[in-house]
Amino acid sequence: MKQSLFPAQSLTAGHWFKLICGASFQHLPAIRDLTLVYSLVGADCIDVAADPAVVTMAQESLTQAEAIARQNPAKFPQWQGKPWLMISLNDAEDPHFRKAFFNPNHCPADCLRPCETVCPALAIDHTGVIGDRCYGCGRCLPICPLGLIEAKNYISSPHIAAEMITTMAIDAVEIHTQAGHFADFQRLWQTLKPVHHHLKLLAISCQDHPDVLSYLEQLLIEIQPLDCLLLWQTDGRPMSGDIGKGTIHASIQFAQKVLQSGLPGYVQLAGGTNNHTFDKLRHLGLLNEGRSPFIAGVAFGGYARKILQPILEKAVEMQPQPLESDPERFDQAIAHATQLINPLKSSLNPSLSL
Repeated sequence: MKQSLFPAQSLTAGHWFKLICGASFQHLPAIRDLTLVYSLVGADCIDVAADPAVVTMAQESLTQAEAIARQNPAKFPQWQGKPWLMISLNDAEDPHFRKAFFNPNHCPADCLRPCETVCPALAIDHTGVIGDRCYGCGRCLPICPLGLIEAKNYISSPHIAAEMITTMAIDAVEIHTQAGHFADFQRLWQTLKPVHHHLKLLAISCQDHPDVLSYLEQLLIEIQPLDCLLLWQTDGRPMSGDIGKGTIHASIQFAQKVLQSGLPGYVQLAGGTNNHTFDKLRHLGLLNEGRSPFIAGVAFGGYARKILQPILEKAVEMQPQPLESDPERFDQAIAHATQLINPLKSSLNPSLSL
């Protein structure tokens, strides 16, 4: 049975909100709670790693969110149905698909541990890198005074992804690619193409490049005929939204380039998105406020996790009690997430305004 069409309607209206859990992020308790909270406040899509355990956890959380929303409709007016569940893949080496690692036995006893301080995922402690928590932002790599930290890169398995699409009720796939990777994209797409009719959406994520528009046009030809919606994700500064105000500029500039090109498909921002994003889009006339073309939506990763992290970490420390069984923390998490999503969703439904 197909899910509600509300995510597709959000794209058309320019109110699409995607939560990026992280293509390499596998910390199941956090994925569970992030999915639960952002689904309840109206997210249209939850983007997770192409890992069966992660997908299963996200699906269980979506089911729990639906039960909570149906029991408390007045408390969750944003709920319109389950968000689409997306898995992220890469066609070649990509910064989203890596893990940091180092041997803590090589660290000097008097080291001030700047790696631990700079890690936004709380993925470094005295044991080294906690693999499930690391999502590959790379901030620890240059900061180690002895250069002990390295990155392990990996490539998604097209065959495992295809099997997941057909057996795990995946709604959407995002392919991370870059200009110059056409042969790699072809390799991945040839495996996904026979099963892509199971999907509601294909997203292609790319960073800006002098030849990017011709590359995207090449990809557009390769994926035809396409049996689902198409979205272009303009990935400005990956995994940087929690750093500061100016990180969104690259994504917006790239999005403007794609919009002006007239490529068919929706355009969505990512990479550097934070609480300043909507103000910038409104100032530039890129939201759907009677002008065209407009941005279809925004994806939030690092910033969406950052604003909930203090609440969720406290909840994890108090296991086995789930977040929703702790009314104080649960309501705090809902309030923080609503504050982030509200500027995009409230213009669609004025009753949601704070």
